[in-house]
Amino acid sequence: MKAAVIHQFGDVDVLKYEDIETPKPKPGHMLIKVLAAGINRLDHYIREGSVVPELAFPHILGSDAVGDVAELGEGVTGFEVGERVVPAPGYPLNEEDYDIRPAITAPSFALPGLGTWGAYAQYMEVPARFVLKDDTGLKPEELATLPVPLATGVRCAKAVGEVQAGNKVLVHSGASGSGSLQIQVAKALGAEVATTVRDDAKGEYAKSLGADLVINTRKDDFVEQVKKWTGGLGVDVVIDNLGGDVLPKSIDVVKPLGTVVAFGFVAGTEVTFDIRSLFFAQKQLRGSMASDVEDLKWGLEQVRLGQIKPSLDRALPLSQAAEAHRLISTNQVTGSLVLLPWAE
Repeated sequence: MKAAVIHQFGDVDVLKYEDIETPKPKPGHMLIKVLAAGINRLDHYIREGSVVPELAFPHILGSDAVGDVAELGEGVTGFEVGERVVPAPGYPLNEEDYDIRPAITAPSFALPGLGTWGAYAQYMEVPARFVLKDDTGLKPEELATLPVPLATGVRCAKAVGEVQAGNKVLVHSGASGSGSLQIQVAKALGAEVATTVRDDAKGEYAKSLGADLVINTRKDDFVEQVKKWTGGLGVDVVIDNLGGDVLPKSIDVVKPLGTVVAFGFVAGTEVTFDIRSLFFAQKQLRGSMASDVEDLKWGLEQVRLGQIKPSLDRALPLSQAAEAHRLISTNQVTGSLVLLPWAE
């Protein structure tokens, strides 16, 4: 099969389009013919070596896949060859850990594309327990934009942030792949949503997703704008995809007893803030990482109902994986990028 393979950490040029052996499904697993593979910023971080210090090379990136069942391993029931499916973008590898929730707390939890070979290939082998049938009606390249940002968006907004109907929520980087889904998840939960962007074009895009307030941080201070929006009270929940020097401001803008969900580190991994800003008003700072298959299932149900829509920037052939990573790393993407393993 064809795959985009890395043999070392480095710049986008370490992604090589190669022929490798097609895997065989183990008992309890299935082989999926990958029709489309979504790209996440995490893939970029893994490739450059900033997520884990070591990987077993050669390695295949990619947590998001949509495809058809190509072959069933021994003991797999409930699926048929040719069915359209979506694997969960993270799961325990050992069967004895399958029922642990949150799944990321399982000792054998792994992300495809990090702990195992991922979706940047024509075929992918995954445990059948963590595969969902696709009833969304979306094209593969549209659906492939969703698994990681959708499932993690459900996890951080619904499970960790506990967003409720009537809440006011701030989502940072609303035009990004993750932010665009977090806006929609929060809206599906009945919240009013403010979001930050860095240019007016991305602001219009965020509005199209349902954002009630869009703040261009190149022009306005988001703390001041959110305080005005909430009558000086602050928001109930902040989903902070940025970290760095933005996180202290996220703490400032959340109301007393409110929650800040730390979800990313685009603005930096080091954070300094006055601890009094957190505990004097009994604010909560929570971390959110990865998701459970149940998060993906809930999210895809909202997609089927029309509450959440995919956001495809463009689809490129798998052979152009390096170019796709260049676009991601230089912030030239609105929404999500997808690779097509069978396109020329």
